[in-house]
Amino acid sequence: MKKIDLPNKIPVFPLSNFIIFPKTTVPLNIFETRYIEMINDSMKKNKLIGIIQPKSLNDNQISPELHNIGCLGKIISFKETDDGRYLIELRGLIRFQIIKEINSNHKYREYEVNFKSFYHDLNEQKEDLKFSDLELIFKDFKSLFERRGYILNWKELEKQSLDETINALAMASPFSLEEKQVLLEAANLTLRKNKIAEILSTYSYDVFDNTTLQ
Repeated sequence: MKKIDLPNKIPVFPLSNFIIFPKTTVPLNIFETRYIEMINDSMKKNKLIGIIQPKSLNDNQISPELHNIGCLGKIISFKETDDGRYLIELRGLIRFQIIKEINSNHKYREYEVNFKSFYHDLNEQKEDLKFSDLELIFKDFKSLFERRGYILNWKELEKQSLDETINALAMASPFSLEEKQVLLEAANLTLRKNKIAEILSTYSYDVFDNTTLQ
């Protein structure tokens, strides 16, 4: 996608403790009426929706206050089930900053957004990082994931580009809602890598009955 093709108004899907990063793909099971409507409208238009986290799990469940930064995704796979649910795959494209909510007749929420701080998310160029730079992070990540019962195919991960790998690990990690938001808002891949290292260092003494990880 090019800058000129980015919309200034998008439908948003608030999801607690769920983040999509640029250059990652996630499956979603859509069953609520308002989000069925959102997917229908998106499929007829540009297949784009925004994923963003509410600021609190205890917020109003209909219109919770949202974080300022989310990620625009494109529907790349769509299937309707016999019971009326939608199974989609969403590919992260670029982060966005919300400007204001738009009043509409839709059941779902729409926002005016801008992308100007995140155009580099669209670039294919790789930053100056090597897997050797990340060995310690991967080691700590693997240990944390295994203690939490997460199973990842590390060899397959290492076949991906660095940005895809770091974003996939950040997205799938057993970090808190706030920690994942910090990773999403990190300006670039190098800063995201450093933030991951900082967060992992706080879990150095993590034990099985530690309840700080969700």
